[in-house]
Amino acid sequence: MNETEASSHVASGMPPLDLSGKTTSFFEFWPSWLMYFPVGVQWLLYSIRYRSLSLPLIANPAIFLSGMVGVAKSDVFESAGKYARQYILPWVLLEIESDDGDKHYQQALENLEQAGFDFPLVAKPNMGCRGAGVKLLADENELLMYIKDFPKGGCIQFQKLSQWEAEAGVFYVRHPDESKGQITSLTLKYTPYVTGDGVSTLSALVGADSRAGELLHLYRERHSARWQDVIPEGEDYRLVFSASHCRGAVFRDAAHLIDSKLTHSLDKIFEDIPGFYYGRLDLKFKNTEDLTMGKNFEIIEINGASSESINIWDRNTGLGQAIKTLLQQYGTLFKLGHANRRQGHKPPGIMALYKAWRHEKELVRQYPEND
Repeated sequence: MNETEASSHVASGMPPLDLSGKTTSFFEFWPSWLMYFPVGVQWLLYSIRYRSLSLPLIANPAIFLSGMVGVAKSDVFESAGKYARQYILPWVLLEIESDDGDKHYQQALENLEQAGFDFPLVAKPNMGCRGAGVKLLADENELLMYIKDFPKGGCIQFQKLSQWEAEAGVFYVRHPDESKGQITSLTLKYTPYVTGDGVSTLSALVGADSRAGELLHLYRERHSARWQDVIPEGEDYRLVFSASHCRGAVFRDAAHLIDSKLTHSLDKIFEDIPGFYYGRLDLKFKNTEDLTMGKNFEIIEINGASSESINIWDRNTGLGQAIKTLLQQYGTLFKLGHANRRQGHKPPGIMALYKAWRHEKELVRQYPEND
């Protein structure tokens, strides 16, 4: 792709994706520990100030560890009332209790039929983050393979595929004593594509792309079966399904889309989800005009305390601003935890956080490769 061109394929309802100029920020793929080192220092200082090392773990008191780690994605969904649920894409769960893949496959078919699900559908671990294990399943054979690859003791969440492809991450915060919250960031999420020319292999197309060519390590193994195939002329080939930054998705800050009507819509939704005050919603939506008006969107996930304000991964965000945003996020967690402690909620021990982290890490290590 020529560096002065816009992306060849953009989801309906999304603005054109400008890929001219620099393709990434210099810190975009730094190790997490390096980006979060200042947060760790701040955590220790705030722990002294608020006299609790684990105060952020009650920022969302109705959710296990506030959604920091080890929480089931479905927990927030299940706590939602009737009003909020109408915005959440339907889901069903499948517990993997043994190594009998065929048995679990039959149970999955029954669960999906009862829920009225059709293929294609989305399969994802019910515990995890950063797009780990998320796959788009086209048919029953892919369903069987996904189940057989899933670790014993884990839980799969099947979710209906949204009618819309456009996607955004919306960060929302509300004080426990207030009825109105605030959208602190809104970020558009673009899944990367390359367009076939009938001559070049997938490897060559990815290598020639101004951004994807810098991220070959993210795509080579995932697309190994077609890496040397020639992509037909005019075919838009999607490099990743899960719009996660660490999987290669492109994020663009869209703060200009934040509007009082959208904020009001989210206020009403979270009024119907008790004990949730902080996190990021991942949304599918019809178009940016409707999203700004607070209508025609569907919730894919509601992420809690470990959520990132993903506008920091916009290529034009400076390192100083990114660190400032992270510090503001975790400072807010302490403030919310302090407010909830005053209402009688007790912070858990720090060992609960460690055990949950170990448990999730072990599961994530065994999840199937994501799309």
